[in-house]
Amino acid sequence: MAITDVPSFAHLTEADIETLGAELDAIRQDIEDSRGAADARYIRRAIAGQRGLEIVGRLLLAGSSKRSFWWAGASTLGVAKIIENMEIGHNVMHGQWDWMNDPEIHSSTWEWDMSGASKHWRFTHNFMHHKYTNILGMDDDVGYGVIRVTRDAKWKPFNLSNLVFNTLLAALFEWGVGLQHLELGKIFKGRDDRKATMVRVREFGVKAGHQVAKDYVLWPALTSLSPGATFKSTAKANAVANIIRNVWANAVIFCGHFPDGAEKFTKTDMAGESRGEWYLRQMLGSANFENGPVLRFMSGNLCHQIEHHLYPDLPSNRLYEISIRVRALCDKYDLPYTTGNFLVQYGKTWRTIAKLSVPDKFLKDTRDNAPETRSERMFDELEGFGVTDPATGKRRGLKTAIATVRGWRQGKIAA
Repeated sequence: MAITDVPSFAHLTEADIETLGAELDAIRQDIEDSRGAADARYIRRAIAGQRGLEIVGRLLLAGSSKRSFWWAGASTLGVAKIIENMEIGHNVMHGQWDWMNDPEIHSSTWEWDMSGASKHWRFTHNFMHHKYTNILGMDDDVGYGVIRVTRDAKWKPFNLSNLVFNTLLAALFEWGVGLQHLELGKIFKGRDDRKATMVRVREFGVKAGHQVAKDYVLWPALTSLSPGATFKSTAKANAVANIIRNVWANAVIFCGHFPDGAEKFTKTDMAGESRGEWYLRQMLGSANFENGPVLRFMSGNLCHQIEHHLYPDLPSNRLYEISIRVRALCDKYDLPYTTGNFLVQYGKTWRTIAKLSVPDKFLKDTRDNAPETRSERMFDELEGFGVTDPATGKRRGLKTAIATVRGWRQGKIAA
C-alpha cells in the first residue's frame, strides 16, 4: 500500500519533524525578506522576451508556404508557448509575483494561452494538488484519472492501454488540464452537482472556444493576408506549436511526480497533519531533475519540483538557491533527495506506466516495496534506525533504511 504513517516511514520523531518545519520556515522567511527589484526585473524581462519570441514566430509564419519558414515559425512559436505556459503562466497563477502588486501579472487576473480556464486550474492545481499532494483519492493528478501509476490503484482491463493513454495525454495535455476540473467521472456516474457542473462546462466552453478561434481561425486568417502564407499552413503550424508545448509540459510535470522515489500516500495522512508533516510529505512526494540555466528557464524552474512543492508561491527564479539549502537539510535528516538526469527521470515514468499496465500477478515487487509504490511496511524487519549512529555520528534515517532494505533484496535475488 501507499504510505499510511509518514513519520514512521521517514524515521523521524515528532520533535525532528517540528525542527525540520522550523528550518524550512526560516528558508521561506529569508526569501520573502529578500524579494525585490532583481526579482521584478526577472519576470518582466521573461514576459517581454516571450512576447518578442512569439512575434518572431508569427512573422516567420507569414512565409509559411515555404517549408523552412513553416518549421522555423512553428518551432519558435512552440518555444514561446512553452515559456508562456511554464515559466510565466504557471508561476504567475501560483501567486509568485503577487507581492509586486502589478495587476498585469497578478494571479487573480492572468489568463494563460491554454484551452483550460485559469480559474479552474487554480482550484484543481493550486488547491487540490498542492494541498493533497499524492494522496490517493484526493489528488486527481495521480494518474489524471486515466493512467495507473501506483499499485494502490486496482488494475482494470483498460489499464492495458496505459501507454496509449499517456501518449494521447502528452500530445493533448492542455485539453486534459482544461477538462480536469469538470470531473467527467462524476458526471458519467451521476454523482455531480448538476447546477455547478453546468457553470463549469460553460466557463470551459467559453475559454476553449476563444482559444480554438485564436489558434485556428483568427491567426491563420491574419497570416493568410501575406502572399507567402496560406490559412491552412498557419493553422497546421499552430497545431504543431501547441503539441510541442503540450509534450514538453507533460514531460516536465511527469518528471516531478512519477519517477522512482516520488511517494504516494493514503487519506489517513491528512488527519492532524502539522506544518512540518505537510512539508515532509511534499519532500517525499516530489522529484527533481538535474539542470542548467537554460533547462531551469524552459521548465519553468520545475526541475526543482521538490522546492516548488515546499514553496509554491515563492518566485521561480529563487528555487535554485533554495534547492541548495533544502538538499543540505535532506542530508542532515538522512532523507532522500530524489533527482536525476532529465531523460532518465522521464524514462522511469514511462517504465512505471508500462509496468502497471499489466495485472500485479505479473510484477515481482510488492505493493510495499516497489520503485513506484512504497510504504512503512517495507521496514518491518529493520531495527536500529531513526537514531544517530554512535560510531559515525550520522543519522540513520530513511535514505539509509531504503538502501539497507534494497541491499537485502538484491542479496536475496543474487542468492
